[in-house]
Amino acid sequence: MMVDQFTKNDRIAIVTYAGKDKVVLNATRGDEKRKIKKAIDKLKSGGGTAGAKGIITAYDIAEKNFIEGGNNRIILATDGDFNIGLSSQEDLVNLIEDKRESGVFLTVVGAGAYNYNEAAMEQVANHGNGTYEYIDSETQGRKIFVDEYGKFFAKAKDVKVQVEFNQDVVNEYRLIGYENRKLATEDFEDDTKDAGEISAGQNVTALYEIIPVSTGQKNANAFTIDFRYKQPDNDVSIPLQLEIPDASTPFDQASEHQRFVSSVAAFGMLLRESKYSGTATYDSVLEWASKCTDYDPYDYRKDLQEVILAAKSL
Repeated sequence: MMVDQFTKNDRIAIVTYAGKDKVVLNATRGDEKRKIKKAIDKLKSGGGTAGAKGIITAYDIAEKNFIEGGNNRIILATDGDFNIGLSSQEDLVNLIEDKRESGVFLTVVGAGAYNYNEAAMEQVANHGNGTYEYIDSETQGRKIFVDEYGKFFAKAKDVKVQVEFNQDVVNEYRLIGYENRKLATEDFEDDTKDAGEISAGQNVTALYEIIPVSTGQKNANAFTIDFRYKQPDNDVSIPLQLEIPDASTPFDQASEHQRFVSSVAAFGMLLRESKYSGTATYDSVLEWASKCTDYDPYDYRKDLQEVILAAKSL
């Protein structure tokens, strides 16, 4: 699917890693689609998993074929169960941190179930100036490699977000999720500290649950957001700041995106039997999600409704 979108300006090489690493396709122009697909069709699984050796070889090829001002990226497809050579999460992260200085970005695509090492793969992507995806169906493959193709093009790297609540408006707050992405406060202005990447057409959402001050100021700024980001080819961050007023908008009048992402978060808390799920039920989450399909170009939001129904029936 991805090869069909390549042009003559693109280059692709393919490296496999079983008992040892092997280059099965040298850097090839993107318009040589028949040659590329023929190499893909010959791929098969087997043997051990020398993942680190494959990664090192991939970076070597990417650096030799580096395109100045271009999008240089490795796509690592794996179950993360590396069992030959470097295999610990710490060793893999150290390897990726060293290699990211080359200017080559990384996308990790996970597959598999029984021996799948999601924690390691997510951390490898986080530390490799990259993104992390998971494929369990052809539909999910199309989502990653076709519908969201822009996510392979980094527009900002080391993006950091710092939120400060106004104590006159917000009494308590809780960040929902992101436990493994938090930075120390002092790291915010430190350009040597790695953070996340944002790609073309990508939205990143963070949700907070808040308890407002009962006698809080009306129409006051509820919180301040500070951003820092770097251009993909630069190592100096650019600051931005936004003041966010308390709009006092009821949930049923919030934007469709806000209501949908809230239903996703609540669904996740129900699945984990979180003590923070409050009055949420599968029925209420399903109702929220079903009213958020005005913008659903690929029917992914409708798919969520089927997953909620399946979870409710367990």
